[in-house]
Amino acid sequence: MNIAVVGLSHKTAPVEVREKLSIPEPVYDKAIAELCSYPHLEEVAVLSTCNRLEIYIVTTETEQGIREVIQFLSEHSKLPAIYLRQYLFTLLHQDAVMHLMRVSSGLDSLVLGEGQILAQVKQCHKLGQQHNGVGRILNQLFKQGITAGKRVRTETSIGTGAVSISSAAVELAQIKAQNLAACRVLILGAGKMSRLLVQHLLSKGATHITILNRTIERANELAKLFPDAPLHLGLMAEMLPTIADSDIIFTSTSATEPILDRAKLESVLQPNQHSMLFDIAVPRNVDANVNELPHVQAFNVDDLKAVVAQNQESRRQMAMEAELLLDEEIDGFDLWLRSLETVSTISSLRDKVETIRVQELEKALSRLGNEFGDRHKEVIEALTRGIVNKILHDPMVQLRAQQDIEARRQAMQTLTVLFNLETPSNQQARV
Repeated sequence: MNIAVVGLSHKTAPVEVREKLSIPEPVYDKAIAELCSYPHLEEVAVLSTCNRLEIYIVTTETEQGIREVIQFLSEHSKLPAIYLRQYLFTLLHQDAVMHLMRVSSGLDSLVLGEGQILAQVKQCHKLGQQHNGVGRILNQLFKQGITAGKRVRTETSIGTGAVSISSAAVELAQIKAQNLAACRVLILGAGKMSRLLVQHLLSKGATHITILNRTIERANELAKLFPDAPLHLGLMAEMLPTIADSDIIFTSTSATEPILDRAKLESVLQPNQHSMLFDIAVPRNVDANVNELPHVQAFNVDDLKAVVAQNQESRRQMAMEAELLLDEEIDGFDLWLRSLETVSTISSLRDKVETIRVQELEKALSRLGNEFGDRHKEVIEALTRGIVNKILHDPMVQLRAQQDIEARRQAMQTLTVLFNLETPSNQQARV
């Protein structure tokens, strides 16, 4: 079995490509089921965020498995595979393991050290299990990756003061507007990103904030987190008239198509009315054609890179500390993965010895006839099991612990020959 990851991120693809490959959570089940239907994919996990789409796989044939993932991505995005390949990255085996560790720890994020990605990796793991994509190998890999992310946050200071996509958007808004306290701010959506927007807007002095959401209940839940802030709440049905009364609009909804475009803005904005839009959603909530309006400025997640870059340098040294912790977690996973190679040999050895034990026990009991009662038979049964377990214990522990690949394989081969164990090849030959 081989581990691989195929995907794209803010490092390899612009937002207009990333949004076409985004897989919303409600369709995870269909995506995982479709991927698992391919003949060479044994396990699958899908990580889809505003800055990345990554598909982790365990495959029987690496080249074929990767080809099947790219075929799925092409069909899902409706982009030709030959066009898509220029934006994709593929990592195999140890590189794929390292990548997940770095992603979980926020070391591969647009915002170095951001904490939101760990929750997204946890959700990816949970949904992969729930929809039968994650099996034994990916389960262990994600558990180790989540542990790595937690360790980096608790044992280093990389997350201290780390900005998020939301705070970077507010920072950019402040640079452009100069005085947020004098601006009428509108936030479309009431999810986690919007909560962070409110938090950072208030810290920057914003005093007039309106939140519109599809359901008023979700907006009320958000507002309860800021009891001292005079937040104005409403429904998305009020979007266009509220935009007309706003100076700055942040969009962060789960819509899969743009909810704002040039025509909608033109219908409500005055001819010389200035407006700034900060779209931190992927897929984008704001169509690129709004930039054709002379007094409208629109920014998306890719426009935040310059703001983020100013905050990156101070955390690079912390990132180097974090990499050392990741090496430990990678070694832990690698040791577990290598031990799987010994499972078939250990299982065959146990089966062989157990068969001998049962046969010899039956012979002994048959010779004794009815002289022994059930209680005596139970004692003899436990005795023989105990002897077998103690004899097998040391060889199995040593075999699992052997880190040198060649030495381990040599030991497995020796056991197979000495005990004349069943192997997949001679089992098939017998059949």
